[in-house]
Amino acid sequence: MLDDHVVLITGGGSGLGLGVARHCLEEGAQLAILEYDEAKVLGLKKEFGDDILVVHGDVRNIDDLRACRSQIEDRYGRLTSLIGAQGIFDGNVRLADIPVERVGELFDEVFSINVKGYALTARIMHDLLQAEEGAIVLTASQAAFAADGGGAAYTSSKGAVVSLVNQLSFEFAPRVRVNAVAPTGIAGSQLRGPGALDLHESKQSDIPADAFRAEFEWGTPLQHLPTPEEYGPFYALLASRHNKVMTGQTVIADSGTLNRALMSLGQRISSYPSA
Repeated sequence: MLDDHVVLITGGGSGLGLGVARHCLEEGAQLAILEYDEAKVLGLKKEFGDDILVVHGDVRNIDDLRACRSQIEDRYGRLTSLIGAQGIFDGNVRLADIPVERVGELFDEVFSINVKGYALTARIMHDLLQAEEGAIVLTASQAAFAADGGGAAYTSSKGAVVSLVNQLSFEFAPRVRVNAVAPTGIAGSQLRGPGALDLHESKQSDIPADAFRAEFEWGTPLQHLPTPEEYGPFYALLASRHNKVMTGQTVIADSGTLNRALMSLGQRISSYPSA
């Protein structure tokens, strides 16, 4: 799928981004990963060695993004596809439970990573992608389409990603295709919490895995909690030149969650495991 493609993945050091990176490699991509966390950078270098380009940097920092671009040009000479996978969760904290003095800081933090980071990366990599008639694939979320996939900051940021895809697909046409994948639950997700709520040391994976899996699978028609790698094929197709017809679209990869039962909900609740 990705032979003769140079792919940059932002936030590819763990969780969804790492799973997508592994799949892209299997599909033949020459790969670059931009990662913020120094420990994850070391982990990437340990796993992949010199097979990929690993860059330490922050998607909110223009200088870091320009340095990443320069390293990609030095090593590969071009860029075919950009996959945005970085993100931060908001702990699913209700707006009414957040001290009003912290609301602005929370929204600034979440939006700067989840939305502005995508816009800045797209801007800085645009002409490289245009030269290759390439593609951008961003990460939205099922939370953009239904309540209770996070708190107000997270869900609204993911809604903003959907709108950003719509706008960039219009502005970058006809030479760059822009789409998104909207995952639902992810096994072993490493999304951290926001510093604005003192949750920067917490991760979604801190939730007991068995309990999270049981609750998720009970509420979804497919009854399967996807691994990060299982989302990889969606990203790979949208990032590849094999996709010649889709732009401005968000693929909702939700295990059927938005098609879940309503009238039979009572019956399903009675079957919920007590543990």
